[in-house]
Amino acid sequence: MSLEEPVIPPNFGGQNVSAFFTTKSCSSDLNIFLKIAGAEQSYIPIQKHSDKVVVLDHNLEPKIADAVITNRQKLLIGIQVADCVPILLYDNKKKVAAAVHAGWRGTVAAILKNTVTAMTGRFYSSPENIFIAIGPSIKGCCYQVGPEVVEGVKRASGDGSYIIEKSSKHCVDLPAANKQQALSLNIPEQNIWISSECTFCMPEKYYSYRFAKSTTGRQYGLIGIL
Repeated sequence: MSLEEPVIPPNFGGQNVSAFFTTKSCSSDLNIFLKIAGAEQSYIPIQKHSDKVVVLDHNLEPKIADAVITNRQKLLIGIQVADCVPILLYDNKKKVAAAVHAGWRGTVAAILKNTVTAMTGRFYSSPENIFIAIGPSIKGCCYQVGPEVVEGVKRASGDGSYIIEKSSKHCVDLPAANKQQALSLNIPEQNIWISSECTFCMPEKYYSYRFAKSTTGRQYGLIGIL
């Protein structure tokens, strides 16, 4: 690619999966990413900040969901974000991939937990075989929220250091809250990677809805089984 390369999570290396997070200067053309991933088709759900998880087999009709799971090869699945948390999952034993869009509403609704539960229930995945990559998103340094968000995230994730107090105001680190949800489901900590990059702090590299204070573009989190 002549444009900037996507961000590739290091914990998926050496496995039969192509997984990456795009940046602002990457192309927005999914056909390019199909070639990168060696995939033949792509699927992006209709995102509504919900707790809905769609499991794909042969029906690729667009559905309202904020998480996608498949065991199909050559199918690139993904979600779009612009501050929300993009999460990619892969079970390297059962060969099952998933992509999750977790904003604060999705985090409160435990969309990541729902996804892992669907993987274990539908495909008999074991938590110790699930690898998770949490991509670039707005972080606790910049994500100031109201008390209702703090309480909602605590209900879904438990108490944790992802709540940051700044001069009587509260910030939430959504990536850390989602990691805590994953750990509560017995995903090994060594299987989880979190990007260090904050979309709000790096508007030159990533789209950020809060930084733009208006409509902006989107990044992808994409994964495909080879």
